Amino acid sequence: MARQVAYTFKGEAKVINFAYDKYHDMFEAAAAAEGIDLTRFLAMEQQVAMTSKGNKAVRDYRLNEFARMGFKDIHFVREEEE
Repeated sequence: MARQVAYTFKGEAKVINFAYDKYHDMFEAAAAAEGIDLTRFLAMEQQVAMTSKGNKAVRDYRLNEFARMGFKDIHFVREEEE
């Protein structure tokens, strides 16, 4: 069964295919589909992870940065949604 990721980028809803052997998470897949380089983002996310005590700081950083890039509502598509 193929997975799909749905997201909104700058007001336009999109659905893309997703595979764990190609991407680490759905955020990385959405950024790759839009041609966004995440090199600096991933380096900063790693620093946030090393300095914070929990996953909440990393999750908040990721959500805020992707919102700043123009992404909204990134999620896996359930079979019922299709």
